[in-house]
Amino acid sequence: MKENSLNTINSQKVLPLGKDLGWDFIFFIGIGGIGMSAIARFFAMNGKQVAGYDKTPSQITKDLGDLGVEIHFEDAVKNIPISFLDQKKTLVVYTPAVSKNHAELNYFQNNNFTILKRAEVLGLITKTTFCLAIAGTHGKTTTSSILGHIMEEVKATSFLGGISENYNSNLILGEDKISVVEADEFDRSFLKLSPNIACVTSMDADHLDIYEKPETLTESFVEFANKVSDTLIVAKGLPLSGLTYAIEENADYKAFNLKIEEGKYVFDVQTPSEIIKNIEFHLPGNHNVMNALAALAMADVYGVSSTVIKQRLGSFKGVKRRFSYKIKSADFVLIDDYAHHPTEINAVENAVREMYPKEEILVVFQPHLFSRTRDFVDDFVTALSKFDAVLLLDIYPAREEPILGVTSNWLLEKIDGAHKKMTQKNNLVKDIKNSSAKIVVMLGAGDIGVLVNEVTNELLNLPKNEV
Repeated sequence: MKENSLNTINSQKVLPLGKDLGWDFIFFIGIGGIGMSAIARFFAMNGKQVAGYDKTPSQITKDLGDLGVEIHFEDAVKNIPISFLDQKKTLVVYTPAVSKNHAELNYFQNNNFTILKRAEVLGLITKTTFCLAIAGTHGKTTTSSILGHIMEEVKATSFLGGISENYNSNLILGEDKISVVEADEFDRSFLKLSPNIACVTSMDADHLDIYEKPETLTESFVEFANKVSDTLIVAKGLPLSGLTYAIEENADYKAFNLKIEEGKYVFDVQTPSEIIKNIEFHLPGNHNVMNALAALAMADVYGVSSTVIKQRLGSFKGVKRRFSYKIKSADFVLIDDYAHHPTEINAVENAVREMYPKEEILVVFQPHLFSRTRDFVDDFVTALSKFDAVLLLDIYPAREEPILGVTSNWLLEKIDGAHKKMTQKNNLVKDIKNSSAKIVVMLGAGDIGVLVNEVTNELLNLPKNEV
């Protein structure tokens, strides 16, 4: 299996796709975001001049810098490269997570630059391709990464919301006929896409800071489903019409005979036309089997052979920050996961219990957004109370201002169990060491994804740059 890295992808074929959008210079506000950076990398690979701003340096921004992308980390108009100040030649791409008070964004707005959201640009890039899109409040990053790995066989280009372990990238560079994309429901971004085949993995209430009520979110998913030109595939039980998939129950795509052998899943799948036997898949948790089944269904509908699908599922290594082992020894295990919604936390807890049924499990959780913490506090309490011990970090605010009374202490007081505690970043390693738990999972969508590397280094007594 070939493996691409962020720094060797330059040697691959440059795509004609995206060259004719009309701009020579592309400036990204929030370039270090996982979805934004995939598009930035794509344009850089197509010979465009790319630059951008992000709040903090990261491995993603470093890798973009290695591709020649100029990035700065102070929000100031003076930092915009002079070659990007021509309104006729420069496209500005921004993420909705950026503050409305952002100085550079306001400069571009006040000077009549063309400014598009990430999803609008992705829609333009993929408009002339056969587009396979994965939507859902949970599971879309893993599902799209699995599908991208399968569709790499037919030279699809995939824009992912996570770093694929197989390619060490969030861009799988193929040709210009087929695209695989995540269809993000945040800010209704997925309505900018034109999918031929699409999947909806889940429709749990989320992003209520945008949608206000669950019914509005559901309406948005219905609108997305109506945009699908060829085939819609949905997890069984969702209120949408399409081909269905499920585990151990009747559906158009059914996984059955599920068992664990030597640390991996082995199962069969009934498709509308055949039975695929003894599929091997290495990611833990039934939710990941569902993700694999969704990707299998999409590839099957497209026309990829069952032989290729089976081989690719067996060789899929996972996505960084999706049940990623940072330390795995006989005495101690540290797992990193992006889970930030109660449904995702429940899925991680189930997977960890399945892998380590007799061990004490400590969760370190960084809540993400004041509004999400408020809106789902009872569900967070239920999910976190399932762990044997809980360490809570302060709420990561992202794009939000604080909400009176909504704090991690407020959440902590509601959690059942005696083994619970607030912690701070500088005390976290000490608190982990003081715990009797052999299994530790660090969860959240904020800067805990950076913190986990520092924790790993300290626990292993490594220099900070070695993990």
